[in-house]
Amino acid sequence: MKTFIPPDDCSLGNIDAPCFRNLLPEEIDLARNSKTRVIFRKGENLTKQGAFASSVLFIMDGLAKQYVEGDATRNFNLRLLKGGEFVGLSVAFNNHTYQYSVVALRETTACLIEKEAVTSLIKANGAFAYNIINRYCAQNSKLYNSIRDLMYKQMNGRLAGALLYLWNEQVSAEVFPYLSRKDIADFAGLSTESTVKLLKTFEKEGLISLEDKDIRLNDVAGLEQINLRG
Repeated sequence: MKTFIPPDDCSLGNIDAPCFRNLLPEEIDLARNSKTRVIFRKGENLTKQGAFASSVLFIMDGLAKQYVEGDATRNFNLRLLKGGEFVGLSVAFNNHTYQYSVVALRETTACLIEKEAVTSLIKANGAFAYNIINRYCAQNSKLYNSIRDLMYKQMNGRLAGALLYLWNEQVSAEVFPYLSRKDIADFAGLSTESTVKLLKTFEKEGLISLEDKDIRLNDVAGLEQINLRG
């Protein structure tokens, strides 16, 4: 069950995000009075695709995955979300429902900021708006790259690209132990069966090492070549 914490426990002053550092005192008060801190347990949804959206979420700590829901058996994972990331920015620009789902891979703490407050800050503060738009464009670029990979790459190229992306996300903490083989398959746009077979092939070729859920990349350059060739 989600744990709700009073707004004063969600201090903007300690959030490491450039857009919040650009707020004026009265704007910080507006944001502070329009937010709630929520702790999501592993497996709980931060957002649900198609659900009514009343808040923009800012992740303070944790790990989650953002994905587009398909049929009953297939989803497509867009990206991992960690501390310092926004969820649902589009709701501040007249979208009334979430366009994707986000689920916590481990305990994740987020600030829910009312979308009207975010819209007011974007209109009033140019520096804040610039950083928000910059983040939004970066997310769109990642989405376009994912679409291109699905359209033009073969299975081994798509899996190599997914492994490289996930490996590069391990800056401060490991991510593979929190991901199932289906999760990895959904990042590559493959079936779970094909992903398991390709992982074993990559292991035999010395590109990676498999140990339970963990994956180690032994030959990053080799995987990059497979990713480039598609």
